[in-house]
Amino acid sequence: MPDDLNLVDFILHIDVHLEEILKTHGTLIYWIVFAIVFVETGLVIMPFLPGDSLLFAIGALAAKSGLSVPVLMLGLFIAAVLGDFVNYHIGKWLGPPAFSGKYRFLRKGHLEKTQAFFAKHGGKAIIYARFVPIVRTFAPFVAGVGSMSYPRFLAFNVIGALLWVVGFVGAGALFGNIPFVKDNFSKVILGIIVLSVMPIVYEWWKARRTDARTKGEGFTKD
Repeated sequence: MPDDLNLVDFILHIDVHLEEILKTHGTLIYWIVFAIVFVETGLVIMPFLPGDSLLFAIGALAAKSGLSVPVLMLGLFIAAVLGDFVNYHIGKWLGPPAFSGKYRFLRKGHLEKTQAFFAKHGGKAIIYARFVPIVRTFAPFVAGVGSMSYPRFLAFNVIGALLWVVGFVGAGALFGNIPFVKDNFSKVILGIIVLSVMPIVYEWWKARRTDARTKGEGFTKD
């Protein structure tokens, strides 16, 4: 992988870069994508790494290159489960003081919103989070900071990882090499990213509307 590789370029042209990695490193690509998924899900400071797009692209590459789709699914499933395992225990180890303001990237407001999300959706939030960038990285961390027991977290972690990995790798293997998708791969990847972040945008928009309505009511009362 070139040293001057731009992350945005890597994500948007991930199919091309994965092919280069395969040509250069051969079957080590299994371990490379394993490491990317593990770090993206396991370290709360790495939410910007590719997730959904990587799974879709490696599935498409496997379908045409001879890489084993079952081996990829199994390896990436393990990486996703282990990543959340590590992230959960980091959150449990750091605890609520992590959101005291000492760490700039960990804001108390994020903790409160995520805890409210857990309160609303319960353990299913861990499954939902798998399909939302950034939230995917923060959810297990916050679950560790909060009061969710590990056995309960593990059950939802396994289910979410299975649906996420099998869904995206399988979709890539089935549809990634269709001529239209192959000829417009960057646009498809961009579409996946947009669809993935839409829940975040919707929640932000809803929060803004709620804040505006609250301020409006306060102004009217005065």
